[in-house]
Amino acid sequence: MRGFARSTLALALPLVLPAILSVAPARADTAADGGDWRLIRAESFDKALDDRRSPWFLDDDGPSSPYNVDVYDNDGAFFETVGGPAFREQLATFDTYRRSFGFGAHGWLTAELAARDTDRDGRPDAPPTLTARNGVAHLNEPSHQGGVLIRSTRPLPAEYRVEMTLRGLDFGGQRDGSWDYPDGRVNGYSPEGCKTNHPWGSGGDFARPECSWVDVRADSNGFYYLGIMDYARPAPHNNVFIHTHRKVAMDSYNRYNYTGTGLRVCNPATGQYEPYSASTGNGVNAIFMTDDRRYATQPGTEYLMHSECGFAKGGAIVSQVDLRPELLPRETYRFAVERRDGAYTMEMSGVFAHVGQATYRYTRPFVQNGEPIWHYNQKPEEYDGAFNGEWTWTGAGGTLVDENVWPAGSAYPDHFIIGDPHMNFYEGNAQVDDVRLYVPSAR
Repeated sequence: MRGFARSTLALALPLVLPAILSVAPARADTAADGGDWRLIRAESFDKALDDRRSPWFLDDDGPSSPYNVDVYDNDGAFFETVGGPAFREQLATFDTYRRSFGFGAHGWLTAELAARDTDRDGRPDAPPTLTARNGVAHLNEPSHQGGVLIRSTRPLPAEYRVEMTLRGLDFGGQRDGSWDYPDGRVNGYSPEGCKTNHPWGSGGDFARPECSWVDVRADSNGFYYLGIMDYARPAPHNNVFIHTHRKVAMDSYNRYNYTGTGLRVCNPATGQYEPYSASTGNGVNAIFMTDDRRYATQPGTEYLMHSECGFAKGGAIVSQVDLRPELLPRETYRFAVERRDGAYTMEMSGVFAHVGQATYRYTRPFVQNGEPIWHYNQKPEEYDGAFNGEWTWTGAGGTLVDENVWPAGSAYPDHFIIGDPHMNFYEGNAQVDDVRLYVPSAR
């Protein structure tokens, strides 16, 4: 039926044990999809967020940092390999500050904020904020060199549905038919100063001045409506790091005046792909990640994309729908991710271009036609090492071999994120409400 998504048939895999997240039962409630779910956590943002005991702190990115993960970290061996000694020189031009605080019932949600201190005076520059007022969370990021996320504090249950309501969005895309806004902003970025992806590139001359790096205004802006990550403490990092740690994600990738072939949009009314220039640049990209490398010269997993226009692996990024931000907050959008019966489902609801009010759901098993969803196993016994491999990188700093990118015996508990996880891209503000977590009702 047009207006409702096709769903792929889930494989019959053994059910995993009850929730990793330890919670007391909450009131019964029905999920937005009308499915057989029981509500265990909900945040309506009716109370102010108490961050007074969580000041900004210096993060050295080293092995002792609580944010240390792997070779793709902000100070990781990948960048030392492709950038050589010049990378360390660039990294030394600023300090990184972070802020983290829990909120919601039993602290089930955590805010993660990051910012740079370029003059190294001990205070972060243009720091992002997360506040709550009038029943809405306000994520404000005045500089693309920061990041702000809402995440699950503990690993998600073995099976779950998480959903959120979007009430406002200003992270780029056209407004009134233009990428250049009347207030001087460009694709949502402020016009002051240079804005680049410094110092985390995938190649090139790392010794060049900061303002000579990729101009993010002329590249892209965006926002993560809902994503599932594979590591224990999701927080803002460089964009290369984030692209190696997503399982599934619904995000926006708003490319300034883009006319190339690397992006396309699905018109759900006709079931036909259209060029990116036919959209308003306010699309939703719902992507399942798989184990193949998407890029030859930089980290990142390949994309599996379902839409009303069919299925695509790799190639041009597909936007499944086009939002209409001008309708916010009078109209709202709801985004949800489910993990159940050996499959992930991504769902989006709201008023979309071409079709009006609609709901789309896209389901994909953990493994289908030999294609796995990246790091789907929450526990070692869910996976036998079939998709393990190694990634090799070379550059001015030599050669790096990232061995065992998905070995047998590994485990990747799920965590969700909402916001901007990139510390060298994206700038703007958004309003979020009604973050909810469900588990399956007793069968």
